[in-house]
Amino acid sequence: MLRKKLTLILVPDASGVFKQVRIPVALVYLVAVISVVSLTAGLYFTSQYFTDKVAQKEIDRLRVENKELADNFEQMRWNLAEVEDRYAGLIEKEIVMRTAFDLPEIDPQERQLGVGGPAAKTIPTSPTQQKARMAEVELDYLLRLSRFEVEKFDEVHTALNDLKDRLTHTPSIWPAKGWFSRGYGMKYDPFTGYKRMHRGIDIANHRGTPIVTTADGKVVKVGKNGGMGKTVVIDHGYGFRTLYGHLSKSEVKVGQRVKRGEVIALMGSTGYSTGPHLHYEVIRNGKNLNPRKYILNEK
Repeated sequence: MLRKKLTLILVPDASGVFKQVRIPVALVYLVAVISVVSLTAGLYFTSQYFTDKVAQKEIDRLRVENKELADNFEQMRWNLAEVEDRYAGLIEKEIVMRTAFDLPEIDPQERQLGVGGPAAKTIPTSPTQQKARMAEVELDYLLRLSRFEVEKFDEVHTALNDLKDRLTHTPSIWPAKGWFSRGYGMKYDPFTGYKRMHRGIDIANHRGTPIVTTADGKVVKVGKNGGMGKTVVIDHGYGFRTLYGHLSKSEVKVGQRVKRGEVIALMGSTGYSTGPHLHYEVIRNGKNLNPRKYILNEK
């Protein structure tokens, strides 16, 4: 078939002479193949040209984005370093508080919690990946440290609240204004002249002088108590009780909750007494103590 020829009749114009041209079929096929190849090559190179242009723009965009990410990771590392410094300051304050309030110290090994961080899924290759990995490790460490410190500060907070509660329930102020007339210990009895144990202190003043509770607590007794006359007894918890004797009048009732400094009675001279005064006792776990050691506002 390729050896055959095609005959083309050419007519120049209406009055012209017909001409015949014989073209081998192989030549037609060759021209067609060359045309198709040329068209395909042109389309390919054109496509490749535009693809390269687009790829270059994408590469340029990724480079800019990569630089921004690298800068962001570097800034993050600086921020993490600042946070770590602040945590160090908090740890120092926690140590000071634990020392001041006699709380158990934390083992430094326990506080460090290791430094391994999360396991790496891939090995960092580019500088940006390395910065990202370092930021991830530092962030993981700070998160673990923050959880640990929150737990330890909760322990300190609980301990301080317990201490505050203990202090508010510990006798610590003068129960009344007046003159210190008799102390704690072996003293001469004004009626017999013999020495006997005086289990509290006496504060003298005018009848009706207000008497206040020296710590938070609950009234457990109101009424006459032999030689003490009219008395009020308050249970403060933690083993503490206080007794107020020789009262002219009580201002509280059994079961009532009272706060430090609250008026509970008025001074009098009931019971075994030579004149208006308050007999004040501090008792802990059933044992009488020197009330002067539980008065902080001496002035």
